[in-house]
Amino acid sequence: MIQLNNVSKYYPAGFGRVYVLRNISLEIAQGEFVSIMGPSGSGKSTLLHILGLLEEPSEGEYLLDDQPVQKLSEKKRTELHRTQIGFVFQAYHLIDELTVYENIETPLLYKGLSGSERKSRVAELLDRFNIVARKDLFPSQLSGGQQQLVGIARALATEPGVIFADEPTGNLHSDQARDIMELFRELNQKDGVTIVQVTHSEVNAEYGSRVIRLKDGWLEPSDVKLVQ
Repeated sequence: MIQLNNVSKYYPAGFGRVYVLRNISLEIAQGEFVSIMGPSGSGKSTLLHILGLLEEPSEGEYLLDDQPVQKLSEKKRTELHRTQIGFVFQAYHLIDELTVYENIETPLLYKGLSGSERKSRVAELLDRFNIVARKDLFPSQLSGGQQQLVGIARALATEPGVIFADEPTGNLHSDQARDIMELFRELNQKDGVTIVQVTHSEVNAEYGSRVIRLKDGWLEPSDVKLVQ
Protein backbone atom coordinates (compact mmCIF):
# COMPACT_ATOMS: atom_id res chain seq x y z
CA MET A 1 0.00 0.00 0.00
CA ILE A 2 2.80 2.41 0.97
CA GLN A 3 6.28 2.35 -0.49
CA LEU A 4 9.09 4.85 0.02
CA ASN A 5 12.24 4.61 -2.08
CA ASN A 6 15.26 6.62 -0.86
CA VAL A 7 13.12 9.49 0.41
CA SER A 8 14.92 12.48 1.93
CA LYS A 9 13.70 15.81 3.25
CA TYR A 10 15.92 18.86 3.64
CA TYR A 11 15.69 22.61 4.01
CA PRO A 12 18.08 25.26 2.69
CA ALA A 13 20.45 26.67 5.30
CA GLY A 14 22.96 29.29 4.19
CA PHE A 15 24.93 27.71 1.34
CA GLY A 16 24.01 24.18 2.38
CA ARG A 17 21.15 21.98 3.49
CA VAL A 18 19.78 20.73 6.77
CA TYR A 19 18.45 17.18 6.40
CA VAL A 20 15.43 16.09 8.44
CA LEU A 21 15.11 12.69 6.74
CA ARG A 22 17.81 10.75 4.89
CA ASN A 23 17.36 7.94 2.36
CA ILE A 24 14.24 6.39 3.89
CA SER A 25 13.11 3.19 2.15
CA LEU A 26 10.24 1.21 3.63
CA GLU A 27 7.03 -0.61 2.80
CA ILE A 28 3.78 -0.71 4.76
CA ALA A 29 1.21 -3.28 3.68
CA GLN A 30 -2.55 -2.89 3.64
CA GLY A 31 -3.95 -3.79 7.06
CA GLU A 32 -0.77 -3.18 9.07
CA PHE A 33 -0.65 -1.20 12.31
CA VAL A 34 2.76 0.48 12.37
CA SER A 35 4.32 2.72 15.02
CA ILE A 36 7.03 5.24 14.17
CA MET A 37 9.29 5.95 17.13
CA GLY A 38 12.46 7.89 17.89
CA PRO A 39 13.79 10.76 19.98
CA SER A 40 12.62 14.35 19.48
CA GLY A 41 14.07 15.77 16.28
CA SER A 42 14.51 12.36 14.65
CA GLY A 43 12.12 13.18 11.79
CA LYS A 44 9.05 11.21 12.93
CA SER A 45 6.41 13.87 12.29
CA THR A 46 8.03 14.92 9.01
CA LEU A 47 7.88 11.33 7.80
CA LEU A 48 4.23 11.06 8.82
CA HIS A 49 3.40 14.33 7.06
CA ILE A 50 5.04 13.09 3.86
CA LEU A 51 3.07 9.84 4.08
CA GLY A 52 -0.13 11.83 4.67
CA LEU A 53 0.53 14.17 1.70
CA LEU A 54 0.90 17.20 3.96
CA GLU A 55 4.52 17.66 2.85
CA GLU A 56 6.53 16.63 -0.19
CA PRO A 57 9.87 14.81 -0.07
CA SER A 58 12.91 16.67 -1.37
CA GLU A 59 14.31 13.52 -2.96
CA GLY A 60 13.15 9.99 -3.63
CA GLU A 61 9.87 8.36 -4.60
CA TYR A 62 6.61 7.81 -2.72
CA LEU A 63 4.07 5.27 -3.98
CA LEU A 64 0.60 5.17 -2.42
CA ASP A 65 -1.63 2.38 -3.71
CA ASP A 66 0.93 1.94 -6.51
CA GLN A 67 0.50 5.56 -7.57
CA PRO A 68 3.67 7.72 -7.74
CA VAL A 69 2.50 10.61 -5.58
CA GLN A 70 4.94 13.24 -6.88
CA LYS A 71 3.76 12.71 -10.46
CA LEU A 72 0.09 13.23 -9.67
CA SER A 73 -1.65 16.49 -10.49
CA GLU A 74 -2.60 18.74 -7.59
CA LYS A 75 -6.25 17.86 -8.20
CA LYS A 76 -5.52 14.13 -8.05
CA ARG A 77 -3.41 14.51 -4.90
CA THR A 78 -6.20 16.46 -3.20
CA GLU A 79 -8.72 13.80 -4.20
CA LEU A 80 -6.43 11.06 -2.87
CA HIS A 81 -6.00 12.94 0.39
CA ARG A 82 -9.73 13.47 0.84
CA THR A 83 -10.83 9.94 -0.05
CA GLN A 84 -8.04 7.56 1.00
CA ILE A 85 -6.42 9.23 4.02
CA GLY A 86 -7.61 10.07 7.52
CA PHE A 87 -5.50 12.18 9.89
CA VAL A 88 -5.67 12.25 13.70
CA PHE A 89 -3.67 14.95 15.48
CA GLN A 90 -2.37 15.33 19.03
CA ALA A 91 -4.02 18.76 19.30
CA TYR A 92 -7.33 17.43 17.84
CA HIS A 93 -7.59 20.21 15.19
CA LEU A 94 -11.35 20.39 15.46
CA ILE A 95 -13.05 23.51 14.12
CA ASP A 96 -14.05 25.53 17.20
CA GLU A 97 -17.01 27.24 15.53
CA LEU A 98 -18.61 23.96 14.45
CA THR A 99 -20.56 21.45 16.54
CA VAL A 100 -19.52 17.82 16.94
CA TYR A 101 -21.98 16.88 14.20
CA GLU A 102 -20.67 19.56 11.83
CA ASN A 103 -17.02 18.67 12.48
CA ILE A 104 -17.67 15.05 11.51
CA GLU A 105 -19.73 16.11 8.50
CA THR A 106 -17.10 18.49 7.07
CA PRO A 107 -15.00 15.91 5.13
CA LEU A 108 -18.19 14.54 3.59
CA LEU A 109 -19.02 17.99 2.22
CA TYR A 110 -15.64 18.05 0.48
CA LYS A 111 -16.35 14.58 -0.91
CA GLY A 112 -19.61 15.83 -2.41
CA LEU A 113 -22.03 13.42 -0.74
CA SER A 114 -25.73 14.21 -0.76
CA GLY A 115 -27.45 15.52 2.34
CA SER A 116 -29.11 12.18 3.08
CA GLU A 117 -25.84 10.28 2.64
CA ARG A 118 -24.03 12.68 4.97
CA LYS A 119 -26.77 12.43 7.58
CA SER A 120 -26.66 8.63 7.51
CA ARG A 121 -22.87 8.44 7.74
CA VAL A 122 -22.58 10.98 10.58
CA ALA A 123 -25.38 9.25 12.51
CA GLU A 124 -23.54 5.93 12.15
CA LEU A 125 -20.30 7.43 13.51
CA LEU A 126 -22.01 9.26 16.38
CA ASP A 127 -23.60 5.99 17.41
CA ARG A 128 -20.42 3.94 17.01
CA PHE A 129 -18.40 6.28 19.24
CA ASN A 130 -21.23 6.78 21.71
CA ILE A 131 -21.30 10.56 21.26
CA VAL A 132 -24.88 11.04 20.02
CA ALA A 133 -25.73 13.05 23.15
CA ARG A 134 -22.88 15.46 22.38
CA LYS A 135 -23.61 16.05 18.70
CA ASP A 136 -24.76 19.67 19.26
CA LEU A 137 -21.88 20.63 21.57
CA PHE A 138 -18.84 22.62 20.52
CA PRO A 139 -15.25 21.37 21.01
CA SER A 140 -14.71 23.71 23.97
CA GLN A 141 -17.51 21.91 25.79
CA LEU A 142 -15.81 18.50 25.51
CA SER A 143 -13.06 16.80 27.47
CA GLY A 144 -9.78 15.98 25.74
CA GLY A 145 -10.76 12.34 25.32
CA GLN A 146 -14.13 13.31 23.83
CA GLN A 147 -12.46 15.74 21.42
CA GLN A 148 -10.09 13.00 20.26
CA LEU A 149 -13.04 10.64 19.71
CA VAL A 150 -14.62 13.30 17.50
CA GLY A 151 -11.28 13.68 15.69
CA ILE A 152 -11.15 9.95 15.00
CA ALA A 153 -14.79 9.89 13.89
CA ARG A 154 -14.04 12.75 11.49
CA ALA A 155 -10.97 10.90 10.16
CA LEU A 156 -13.14 7.83 9.48
CA ALA A 157 -16.01 9.74 7.86
CA THR A 158 -14.80 9.18 4.30
CA GLU A 159 -13.95 5.52 5.02
CA PRO A 160 -10.23 5.94 4.28
CA GLY A 161 -7.88 3.04 3.67
CA VAL A 162 -5.25 4.43 6.02
CA ILE A 163 -5.21 6.59 9.14
CA PHE A 164 -2.13 8.59 10.08
CA ALA A 165 -2.03 9.52 13.77
CA ASP A 166 0.47 12.02 15.18
CA GLU A 167 0.88 11.43 18.95
CA PRO A 168 -2.88 10.72 19.20
CA THR A 169 -2.83 10.34 23.00
CA GLY A 170 -0.22 12.99 23.78
CA ASN A 171 -2.71 15.32 25.52
CA LEU A 172 -4.72 12.62 27.31
CA HIS A 173 -4.48 11.02 30.73
CA SER A 174 -3.69 7.30 30.92
CA ASP A 175 -7.28 5.98 31.00
CA GLN A 176 -8.31 8.09 28.01
CA ALA A 177 -5.12 7.11 26.18
CA ARG A 178 -5.85 3.42 26.71
CA ASP A 179 -9.42 3.84 25.38
CA ILE A 180 -8.14 5.59 22.24
CA MET A 181 -5.50 2.92 21.59
CA GLU A 182 -8.05 0.13 22.10
CA LEU A 183 -10.22 1.89 19.53
CA PHE A 184 -7.34 2.04 17.05
CA ARG A 185 -6.67 -1.68 17.55
CA GLU A 186 -10.34 -2.45 16.90
CA LEU A 187 -10.35 -0.33 13.74
CA ASN A 188 -7.26 -2.17 12.54
CA GLN A 189 -8.23 -5.73 13.46
CA LYS A 190 -12.00 -5.66 12.83
CA ASP A 191 -12.32 -3.06 10.08
CA GLY A 192 -8.99 -3.67 8.35
CA VAL A 193 -7.96 0.00 8.46
CA THR A 194 -4.22 0.52 7.99
CA ILE A 195 -2.87 2.64 10.85
CA VAL A 196 0.45 4.47 11.03
CA GLN A 197 1.08 6.31 14.29
CA VAL A 198 3.90 8.46 15.59
CA THR A 199 4.36 7.91 19.30
CA HIS A 200 6.87 8.34 22.12
CA SER A 201 5.03 5.69 24.14
CA GLU A 202 6.32 2.12 24.18
CA VAL A 203 2.93 1.14 25.63
CA ASN A 204 1.10 2.65 22.64
CA ALA A 205 3.53 1.03 20.22
CA GLU A 206 2.64 -2.41 21.58
CA TYR A 207 -0.89 -2.03 20.22
CA GLY A 208 0.51 -2.31 16.71
CA SER A 209 2.26 -5.05 14.76
CA ARG A 210 5.55 -3.35 13.90
CA VAL A 211 7.80 -0.55 15.10
CA ILE A 212 9.85 1.64 12.76
CA ARG A 213 12.57 3.58 14.56
CA LEU A 214 14.24 6.77 13.39
CA LYS A 215 17.40 8.41 14.67
CA ASP A 216 18.80 11.71 13.35
CA GLY A 217 16.69 11.33 10.21
CA TRP A 218 17.93 7.82 9.44
CA LEU A 219 15.90 4.62 9.54
CA GLU A 220 17.29 2.26 12.17
CA PRO A 221 18.69 -0.98 10.69
CA SER A 222 15.72 -3.27 11.47
CA ASP A 223 12.03 -3.01 12.23
CA VAL A 224 10.74 -4.56 15.45
CA LYS A 225 8.00 -7.13 14.97
CA LEU A 226 5.58 -7.27 17.87
CA VAL A 227 3.96 -10.48 19.09
CA GLN A 228 0.16 -10.17 19.15
